[in-house]
Amino acid sequence: MSDVTPVGGVRQFPRLDPEPPAGFRTSGPEPTGARVVLVRHGEAYCNVDGVVGGHRGCRGLTERGRAQARALGRYLERSGLAGEMSALYTSELPRAVETASLLSLEARGLSPTRSHEWCEIEAGEADGLTWPEVVDRFGVVDWESDPTSPFSPGGESWLQFYDRVAGALGVLGERHRGERVLLVTHGGVIEHAVKFALGIDGTRRLGLRTKHCSWTEVEVDRLRRNLLSYNERVRADAAD
Repeated sequence: MSDVTPVGGVRQFPRLDPEPPAGFRTSGPEPTGARVVLVRHGEAYCNVDGVVGGHRGCRGLTERGRAQARALGRYLERSGLAGEMSALYTSELPRAVETASLLSLEARGLSPTRSHEWCEIEAGEADGLTWPEVVDRFGVVDWESDPTSPFSPGGESWLQFYDRVAGALGVLGERHRGERVLLVTHGGVIEHAVKFALGIDGTRRLGLRTKHCSWTEVEVDRLRRNLLSYNERVRADAAD
């Protein structure tokens, strides 16, 4: 029997599903959980000065970093992404707080919620020192062989850092199920978020090169976690 049904004398063919069958498909399902867009802060003084940028060492953004943040803010508005965000979160560190402010999302009703959970790894006594000073006083940490070693006395280990980020992402996923939220944070947090989304062991080091004012998106859900994009950037002179 034919599955073509005549309608008004015109044969109607069944509509074909454009998606390949599941076994052939290379793309995942449409996200239904919380979509967290993680933005790395713009270029900061601690980045160019070679200083450990914790609460003592971070002095905010360079002029280049401010230009990067403004360029990203313009892109978010122009692309319509700004209007899709239901909340804005940021690390407590000055370079992240300043980046969030320069995105200019207040008109969208988004005021940043600051939290230590989204800060870069706690550096302990090394905070504010130059990298040569860190090596001279504390040596070089080897997280490849021992991810439980602290950054320096009083600081976090690589594994403690991952546990902090993973726990915070789980809470965010429950709070914003089915929503899209913006999070201004740091390269280390983004690396751990990528591992969390892909189910990679928290002790692993991926060696990612996450660019300033790039964005990475992960889906966080009780039943499914996924990496939706990584290291997307505004292609402009002010944000290269």
